[in-house]
Amino acid sequence: MALFEVRGLKKAFGRNVVLTGLDLDIYDGEVVTIIGESGSGKSILLKAMMGLIDVDGGSIRFDGNEVTGQTEREWVATRRRIGMLFQESALFDSLNVYENVGYALREQTSMSEEEIAQRVEETLSLVALPGIEEMAPSDLSGGMRKRVALARAVAVQPEIVFYDEPAEGLDPINVTRVNRLLLGLKERLDVTSVVVTHNLKAAFAISDRLALIHDGEVVSTGAPETFLESDNPVVREFIGDRMRKVLRAS
Repeated sequence: MALFEVRGLKKAFGRNVVLTGLDLDIYDGEVVTIIGESGSGKSILLKAMMGLIDVDGGSIRFDGNEVTGQTEREWVATRRRIGMLFQESALFDSLNVYENVGYALREQTSMSEEEIAQRVEETLSLVALPGIEEMAPSDLSGGMRKRVALARAVAVQPEIVFYDEPAEGLDPINVTRVNRLLLGLKERLDVTSVVVTHNLKAAFAISDRLALIHDGEVVSTGAPETFLESDNPVVREFIGDRMRKVLRAS
């Protein structure tokens, strides 16, 4: 059984139809990267799976339970099992690093302050940022902000983590660093990872499976190497001959 089962998902914003009947399974322990053109609905799908937006039709099941149409109170319990790295990092500028990383621990757990301090220290070490608890987000580089946001996402030790454009706005060195951190956290914490990115090199480097969204549906899914050999015209056009050569050489 899939950890997440999405069936026939539909979402429109006025006349702008984004998802037209999308199906997708996410299995325990894998890294799935969702790819597609800008505006194809990648981030909308993640938000729907987090209960952050309502959908117009279809079904989302998490660990065998229907979560579509849950109340906000029910979603709070579901989200305790899910971590989210937002595209903009979304750190609280008024809080220091310690308070940012420990925020969900205070909101969602009954941990003591001593336990929270230990978890924050451990999690910052996991993302290679030990000892920065007292720093303000405004004093951090873009790469450091991403890693602090990642620490916050995994501090509650979720079963699954959603990454919305984790390498957006980063230089190549930090892109590689974030990719390594993502894979390292998967191994150390045994989490399932769902990544949205437009960075194909990163997608091919980290993924067990890719899922391509086109015209509101998943039109192809499989191991990265199968995308390079695919005869599907949508897949071939999306990757392009030039990028295909780059990916084969990497």
